Amino acid sequence: MKRLIAILLVAVLGLFIYSNLYTEGNGKLFPKFGEVNLSERVSEKYVKKSVNGNESEVVFNETNNAESGSANMVTSIVVNYRSFDTLGEVTVLFVSALGVGLLLRGNSRMKFKTKPNFILRAGVRIIAGIILITGIYIFIHGHLTPGGGFPGGSMIASAVLLFYISDDEFKTKVKAFKFLEGTAGSLYLIFGLLGLTMGGYFLYNFLPTGIVGNLFSAGIVPIVYIFVGLKVGSELSNLISDFLSEEGK
Repeated sequence: MKRLIAILLVAVLGLFIYSNLYTEGNGKLFPKFGEVNLSERVSEKYVKKSVNGNESEVVFNETNNAESGSANMVTSIVVNYRSFDTLGEVTVLFVSALGVGLLLRGNSRMKFKTKPNFILRAGVRIIAGIILITGIYIFIHGHLTPGGGFPGGSMIASAVLLFYISDDEFKTKVKAFKFLEGTAGSLYLIFGLLGLTMGGYFLYNFLPTGIVGNLFSAGIVPIVYIFVGLKVGSELSNLISDFLSEEGK
């Protein structure tokens, strides 16, 4: 019965999408593919960095002090126009990590039944270094290229996971990660309050945005992304440590 209901729901949803995308006439919810009038959409304001009414053309490597100096449009939205929402996402991750820590945290490292071999241990030492450097690169350049704090932090945590599965003696220094996590989160909030003081609203981009496309540009955006990357990386690493710990030994 459940499968029949699921099939009916999928069929109705498919018919709804098809009728709105490919049929002619008025009353359609979606415009025809490729024929969207961007001037009627909020997204155009983000693309042209004209939310505050600045209609001048934005040119890569030329425009100076644009409304949002990030060359990566997604980063402009995530860490500038709706950065307060991103702070909420980071908070959700923190609460999740806190819950796992309260439920699963043990005193000692869980031992594998089969010890990792030498090839695995040696290979991880090489690969994990590359992953760590790439993760840091991703969140430092998040305002220029695809990526940012969340994927960069996740890559750092993936390197920690590799160390865990390749060496059953490996254990992170939890206190150091807790300190890093708390410091990065606090600095995120401090920058938000500085924006409130200088610009009148929380997380206002109060630093010069520079030339679009330069490494040192976009004001507080790359700084916030570094905080997010460090916080996400340390939180996920703590999660891995909690999952691989046990009580009573």
